[in-house]
Amino acid sequence: MSAVWHPFTQHGLQEPVPLIERAEGARLFGADGRSWIDAISSWWVTTHGHAHPRIMAAIRDQTERLDQLIFAGWTHEPAETLAAELVRITPDPLTRVFFSDSGSTSVEVALKMALGYWANIGDARSTIVVMEHSYHGDTIGAMSVGARGVFNQPYTPLLFDVVTVPFPAIGKEQATLDALEAACRAKPAAFIVEPLILGAGGMLMYTPETLAEMRRICAAHDALFIADEVMTGWGRTGTLFACEQAGVIPDILCLSKGLTGGAVPLAVTLCTEAIFQAHWSTDRARMFYHSSSYTANPIACAAANANLAIWRDEPVHARIDTLCEAQGAALAACASHPRVQNARQIGTIAAFDMSVPDGGYLSALAPRLIAHFRDRGVLLRPLGNTIYIMPPYGITPGELAQIYATIGEALDSF
Repeated sequence: MSAVWHPFTQHGLQEPVPLIERAEGARLFGADGRSWIDAISSWWVTTHGHAHPRIMAAIRDQTERLDQLIFAGWTHEPAETLAAELVRITPDPLTRVFFSDSGSTSVEVALKMALGYWANIGDARSTIVVMEHSYHGDTIGAMSVGARGVFNQPYTPLLFDVVTVPFPAIGKEQATLDALEAACRAKPAAFIVEPLILGAGGMLMYTPETLAEMRRICAAHDALFIADEVMTGWGRTGTLFACEQAGVIPDILCLSKGLTGGAVPLAVTLCTEAIFQAHWSTDRARMFYHSSSYTANPIACAAANANLAIWRDEPVHARIDTLCEAQGAALAACASHPRVQNARQIGTIAAFDMSVPDGGYLSALAPRLIAHFRDRGVLLRPLGNTIYIMPPYGITPGELAQIYATIGEALDSF
């Protein structure tokens, strides 16, 4: 019996847990000789494909130079290079880079930056505004700014209160904008949002125009705007960052997942110079009190630098465009199925809802679908009755066709 306690896994259901030995491109290879197409980029992290040679080479090289270094008052070249490049490729107002190790911690850093900013400039703002159905991670602060429900119900006593605005569904955008306007009149510290698509909330999509208007409202009321691009960043929505499509520049930007191409954990939180300067002082009590032991780990930074080099040197945008087109065609082909509802796409992400009586996150359909896909050589993990496809950019046409073929079988048989 394995001693491992797996995340988001109910071990009482006795579901099989395949043992993976290696991976390459969009393929996972098991110890038993089977293989699977990774149709969700191993929880949305793998961008160029598993074991990309340039990233693997950078990791190997860095392990022979410097493995780990305390980052409080010390630094190293991989982190300095990465921070400079991130500032270069993001909008000019984002001038400072704070390192952490996961999407959840990048959000925790963002929230603490926002609260620290207001405290240090002498304005007592502490309210955070959030969007309905949002998800920002599983640490306490990140859960607090996410939707309340099955993900965090047992931990409610630990969560702080927030102000929630409705999700801007098509045709109902004005209700969201009116609610945000009202919330911002009360002078909140910040508004945090997943740009253009809410991931774990059900792959819910909204328009760039709405995102731009939400940013305008926050700016008009001097509320900090936090863009959680942990999932949406690194090309998933068709552009390097989702905010680009709305012409939005956040005050604080959270990045992780594809930052290293998905190879190793790393996250960053970028902020404007004003937020940094609010913490700059000769008074040590005003410093930013946040860290982790592995902040800016050199090996992870080396992997991220290799990822950014791939974006510079290889035709990544062309690969993304090709995948967007292929996803659109495949989704259109299955959208006419009577069990498909609300087929939708943004960039490389395709999703639809499967018609069932109970379509919640704990729908009995989800485990059956996971088993169906797993038995047919595909890694898909539906969100309740929402099936989504988010593969690495280097997936082959044949592999994508196989994914949709197994989805077609599920639509016909469940």
